[in-house]
Amino acid sequence: MSEICSKCGLVKELCVCETIAKESQLIKVFLERKKFKKYCTIIEGIDQKEIDIKDLAKKLKAQLACGGTVKGGKVELQGDHKSKVKAILIKMGFLPGTIEVR
Repeated sequence: MSEICSKCGLVKELCVCETIAKESQLIKVFLERKKFKKYCTIIEGIDQKEIDIKDLAKKLKAQLACGGTVKGGKVELQGDHKSKVKAILIKMGFLPGTIEVR
């Protein structure tokens, strides 16, 4: 038998909790300067309880061909990827109006 979601009561394959959570996030994307004048793209505002942030970071790193990590509820990607991250997040199901690029 399939597992049942504790939030919505549907089977895990039909669960809509994550898509609803993606629509309600307020995401900020900005650059931060690290050691040796290297840039780091920071993505914050993603709720860890509703969305698997480690899986999201893994997908972003694979599509952008860069390194990165998850620290303190923020996704840190090595390099300047501000312009590309918004398009990738929209493809993943986040609403364009909820993503703020500074």
